[in-house]
Amino acid sequence: MTPPDRPISVVLVDDHPVVRGGLRALIESFEGFSVVGEAADGEQAVREVLLHQPDAVIMDVMMPRLDGVEATRRIVRASPSTAVLVLSMAEDDDVVFSAMQAGARGYLLKGAAQEEIDRALKAVVAGEAIFGPGVAARVLGLFSRGTADRTDPFPELTPREREVLELVAQGRRNAAVGRTLGMASKTVANHLSSIFAKLQVTDRSAAIVRARDNGLGRGRSS
Repeated sequence: MTPPDRPISVVLVDDHPVVRGGLRALIESFEGFSVVGEAADGEQAVREVLLHQPDAVIMDVMMPRLDGVEATRRIVRASPSTAVLVLSMAEDDDVVFSAMQAGARGYLLKGAAQEEIDRALKAVVAGEAIFGPGVAARVLGLFSRGTADRTDPFPELTPREREVLELVAQGRRNAAVGRTLGMASKTVANHLSSIFAKLQVTDRSAAIVRARDNGLGRGRSS
């Protein structure tokens, strides 16, 4: 809990400078808040959190170098007392679920009212979980789908990452995966880097072992 005589410290994370500037002006207009840092990507966000140890982070999702979901996971691991509030345009089920799995305490859509952002920040710092109206229904849906989703061995992966892992587990190299999924080899490599981080493995071989142990790659190509 933040002492009552100290403002709630916040780090802003968004790859658009204009958005960060608007957020800073908004947050500093709220009573009892102080913006202590800004970041334009996930890697910088982790550094800012380690430097400032803020009470809260307002986190975008779609960013270069390191996305907001993986940045959230690293922040929660490195600074458990820091609450992450996602503020994003993305409202896909897999993005919302991945952010929750990473440890985000709240998820708002960009365009949320000022009062909603103020209330959400105070709530997540107090240890509550809060979701905007457009996200709450999706969250409820995620928990009402039954055992099929709950038995997913890798719920932290996005659908595209799961497709990549499935093909890699079949023994395919990056070029072959790219041809199958219609993407460049570099894009496949970027997905694999994210997969390694989320599965907490260090290399391709370890990821393949994890995948095959959990039923992936059974349609292995010749």
